[in-house]
Amino acid sequence: MSTQADRPQADGPRADGGRAQRVDARANRGRILDAAEEVFGHGGESASTEEVARRAGVGIGTVFRHFPTKAALLEAVLVRRFDRLREQADALLGAADAGGAFLGFFGHLVADAAAKIAITEALLDAGGDRDGDAGRASDGLRRAVGALLVHAQQAGAVRGDVRLPEVYALLVATSRAAARARLDEAARARLLAIVLDGLAPRPQQR
Repeated sequence: MSTQADRPQADGPRADGGRAQRVDARANRGRILDAAEEVFGHGGESASTEEVARRAGVGIGTVFRHFPTKAALLEAVLVRRFDRLREQADALLGAADAGGAFLGFFGHLVADAAAKIAITEALLDAGGDRDGDAGRASDGLRRAVGALLVHAQQAGAVRGDVRLPEVYALLVATSRAAARARLDEAARARLLAIVLDGLAPRPQQR
C-alpha cells in the first residue's frame, strides 16, 4: 500500500518551476514591449522585430511566441501606451490646481505625440487595425482628457463654451503639427502658449 510519502507532490519542484517559467515569460513580455516602444517610436529603417528582439535580449522566436505577428506586437505597444497615459490623466483628477493639471497634460500629450504617431503608422503598415484594442484604449484616454477638461472649466481655468470634440480635435492637430514640423522644445512651447491662450476664459467669463 502506498503512503503519502510515495505519492507525487503537486506543490513540489515541478509547480515551482512552472511559476518560475511564468515569471520569466512576464518579464520577457515586458522587455519586448519596452524595446518595441523604443524601436518603433523612433521609426526609421532599423525599426524591425529583429531589432526589438536584440534590444530586449531575447530570440526572435520568443518575440513571436508572445506576439504572433508584428501587428499584434505594435497593437500591444499602443494599448499599453494609451493605458499608461489614461492612468496619468486619472491621477491628475485629484490635483488641487485643476487648470494646471489639464493644461500640463495637454502639453504632455503634444510632446508625446511623435512616438505615438510613428508606432501607429508602423501598425498600419503591418496590416493592423487601429480601431481594435488600440482604438478602445485611445477612447479611454479621450474620456480621461474630457474629465480633466470639465474639472478645469469648473475651476474657471478654461473657457466654458468649449466641449471635448473641438478641444480634442485641437489637441490632435497641435500634436500632429508639432510632430511633423519636428519642433524643438522652445518652439513647441511657443506653439502651445498660442493654442492654450485660445482656451483661456474670455474676460466676460472670468
